[in-house]
Amino acid sequence: MNFVCNRIALSDAITNVSKAVSAKSTIPALEGIKVSVFHERVELTAYNLELGIKTSISADTDGEGEFVVNARLFSEFTRRMSGDAISCRAEENVLRLSCTSTECSFPTVSAGEFPDLPVVDTEKSFSVKQKTLKSMINMTSYAASVKDSKPILTGELFDISGNTFNLVAIDGFRLAIRSERTEYADSLKFVVPKKALQEISSLIKDDADRDCIVCTNDKHIIFEINDVIVISRLLEGQFHNYRLSIPTSHKTEVLINKKDFITSLDRCSLIVDEKNKAPVRFEADGGIVKISCKTGIGKINDIINADISGDAITIGFNNRLLLDALRAAEGDKVRLRFSGANKVIEILPPEGESYIFLVMPIQLRN
Repeated sequence: MNFVCNRIALSDAITNVSKAVSAKSTIPALEGIKVSVFHERVELTAYNLELGIKTSISADTDGEGEFVVNARLFSEFTRRMSGDAISCRAEENVLRLSCTSTECSFPTVSAGEFPDLPVVDTEKSFSVKQKTLKSMINMTSYAASVKDSKPILTGELFDISGNTFNLVAIDGFRLAIRSERTEYADSLKFVVPKKALQEISSLIKDDADRDCIVCTNDKHIIFEINDVIVISRLLEGQFHNYRLSIPTSHKTEVLINKKDFITSLDRCSLIVDEKNKAPVRFEADGGIVKISCKTGIGKINDIINADISGDAITIGFNNRLLLDALRAAEGDKVRLRFSGANKVIEILPPEGESYIFLVMPIQLRN
């Protein structure tokens, strides 16, 4: 059994599926990539029992069959060879690669040792533009928890109802919601691990204009991105009722230049570290925002012009948490809404509510 294909196409396919290769497993085959050869196609699959990725490329084939090969060697040899076409021959538990004047070989194992990917029907499915999904993931994943004490919060909630698709992440100190209209008329709720979503985002090109097809059941979800299929398990448990966390009114609203705000907070970061912790003080009144911070390292005072309506506000917050939210926000300006000195800070776009970021405040001592 052998096949000849474009070397770059094969290398890119290996790179894509390698995101799901198990670093260490009690099933040795999962530390490799399953290669399946069909008529004029070669399919590559990786699976770590939580995340699976499958893709295929066109090839000139002679024979059919499948085998599992070491992911690192397959990737490195293919990437480091020269020439446009690469020839791959599988025989007697060995894979032989040749490209121009270079030849190499390494062992294979039986594909029978590689578990099958979960089967997900297409009964519950919807589509979303790839670049839209990438934007939604990139704008919310920062707020997902990294602690395993509440595993459900290490994922993101897909909440679809009333033709609105909300992607939600929360870790107890902050919350991120990104919303889009959808043609899907029914209701769906499930939680996808953050790691799986980050891998999906990395697979989508910035200028991608095609749809991503999403199919789900009670335990798994499939994302179809061009020729790549990503399968992930879903997280079990009760996700936080995030709607109860969103303020229904506010007393102060501030429209501020995002870049100026981030630059000021970056300066505050110079004097805040693990040994020198202090809240950043935010004061808004009379068209002026004052930002100040003082630690054992030093102190800083900044002034930014802004459009302010409502009551004057003085509030404290964690510098890093606010920076994460601002960097995830799209656009040149952000709208800040405050309900009081001890209430969550809302970060929104200048108009509408395509995203809502919430950050818990820190009580100021003076």
